[in-house]
Amino acid sequence: MQDIIQLLPDSVANQIAAGEVIQRPASVVKELLENAIDAGAEKITLLVQEAGRELIQVSDNGRGMSPADARMCFERHATSKLKGSEDLFRIQTKGFRGEALASIAAVAQVELKTRRFEEQLGTQMLMAGSKVVEQNLTACAPGTVFSVKKLFYNIPARYAFLKSNAAENTHISEEFIRVAIAHPEVAFTYNSNGNEQYHLVKSNLPQRIAALFGNNYQDRLVKLEEQTQVVNIRGYVVKPEFSRKTRGEQYFFVNNRFIRNPYLNNAVQMAFHSLIPHENQAGYFIFIDVDPAAVDVNIHPTKTEVKFRDEKVIYAILHAVVKRSLGQANLTPSLDFTDAQSVEFPLPEKGRIFSAPEVKINPGYNPFDKTSGSSFDMRRAADLSQWHQLYAPDHASQQIGNPDQQSFIASNKEEEKEEYKHLFQVANQYIVLMKNGTLYVVDQQFAHEQVLFERFVAGLAQRNASSQQLMFPEHVEVQPHLQPLLKELLPDLRELGFLLQPLGIHTWVVSGIPSDAINQNLQQLLDDMLNAFNESRQDLSSRKQTLLCASLARKLCIKRGMEMKTDEIQSLAKDFLACENTRHTPSGKKIMTKLSPGQLGELIKNQT
Repeated sequence: MQDIIQLLPDSVANQIAAGEVIQRPASVVKELLENAIDAGAEKITLLVQEAGRELIQVSDNGRGMSPADARMCFERHATSKLKGSEDLFRIQTKGFRGEALASIAAVAQVELKTRRFEEQLGTQMLMAGSKVVEQNLTACAPGTVFSVKKLFYNIPARYAFLKSNAAENTHISEEFIRVAIAHPEVAFTYNSNGNEQYHLVKSNLPQRIAALFGNNYQDRLVKLEEQTQVVNIRGYVVKPEFSRKTRGEQYFFVNNRFIRNPYLNNAVQMAFHSLIPHENQAGYFIFIDVDPAAVDVNIHPTKTEVKFRDEKVIYAILHAVVKRSLGQANLTPSLDFTDAQSVEFPLPEKGRIFSAPEVKINPGYNPFDKTSGSSFDMRRAADLSQWHQLYAPDHASQQIGNPDQQSFIASNKEEEKEEYKHLFQVANQYIVLMKNGTLYVVDQQFAHEQVLFERFVAGLAQRNASSQQLMFPEHVEVQPHLQPLLKELLPDLRELGFLLQPLGIHTWVVSGIPSDAINQNLQQLLDDMLNAFNESRQDLSSRKQTLLCASLARKLCIKRGMEMKTDEIQSLAKDFLACENTRHTPSGKKIMTKLSPGQLGELIKNQT
């Protein structure tokens, strides 16, 4: 019988290995940037064309390589970071597996130019599909330049699975930001399709964060710093009032290596408990320095997963440090009895009697009545029984619960009130109504979200969304990594009622907003909407407008816990029952449930 097991060719084995290491263009960016850091570079330039499909180029002024090293670096498991197995327990560098460059060369056309400072000429290498096409001497600057062209040119199936340019650019920006945060002592430049996205000079950590996320971040940060025998913790957390519903700025670094760790994330979230809404996410930039022997980074080729030897201890320390820092910044409620000061009140002089001041007014004066004049009208003074009606609120324009939320215009038609006379609110969260003998329980937040979503979608389709012109235009800062997304969405935002114009590098002028967004914090609204859209758009550019409407509706809808007046409940119920979809929100959340008399009877029996 013929043997069936055979050794795969190196080119096939490299392509298989590349599937774990090189998942998308952002993976190439990550590996090349980290190699530049390991080479001791003080200045790094990233150049990207067509979201990395056509070109990814990383230039650095690091140590460079000799001709032999330039050829050897593309071999699998060839690395300068390890000498023996014992080195696995004291890893300080970004890379150590020796797989990245071999994997890149297996799925792309690679050009390498490198030169050491002490040498007159450098080396040029041309690779394609793991094969050396050309190697020769060349004149080049000290350091290294990697140019990766035609990514996945020999794996059409993998190329077809790449997302839109905007989505891939978002992933590239995220990888760039992670490396840039970890190394503020290094200068970075990032250009995409000829446009400079970031120009970062050498700085400290808070300055680097502000350069990446906007100057307003300098006032949002709370410093963390603690040194123990087990772990050293440093960095910053974002003040509670700037928390978001989406996972925005959440960065953990272990020995300057970016990681993901839900367990430690929970430690931070618990420290923010009672300071932020339960559905919000805390922001942080936290660096954890531990003994390399106490952490295992050899878990996955991407090296973003690690295991700690004393994970529970680190959790407890991290939680305590964040909690203490928030308290020291006066962001947690506390009572301080050590700094009590007496307050002296002036006492009246003996024999002197004080009385409350009196203000004489004309209760009959009406500035809109020409017959009343400006003098005191004694004929009107006697009729004061209805004075309070002048100040009675207009319930049709009252806002629900919080003035920052969208107001409902309640109907004054008696027949409509009769139709929904069985409506009432439960626990400031649900609306209960009876129709045709069936009881409906509606989630007020999800119902309003669906109403706004369908309203925005219809406005985009008909191009008749209403916009409220601002008497005084407002300036908002948009985070640098969200600038390309905002420019891409600008036409759709205009159709929704937003009127924005750029002013400078990161600042935009808002002169008009959707009528549903009155009294909103525009800075927070745009930040949350763009971040929510950014997290939801991973796959489908064809659903761009739908995702944008869903993000805006989720931000503007009323929230659970808001007490609603009767007219407001009736108006919401009317609008909701007129929706095309009354079952689920755009994100798939169930909006309402119904209970028939039979189901109610069964419910009562089961309870007894």
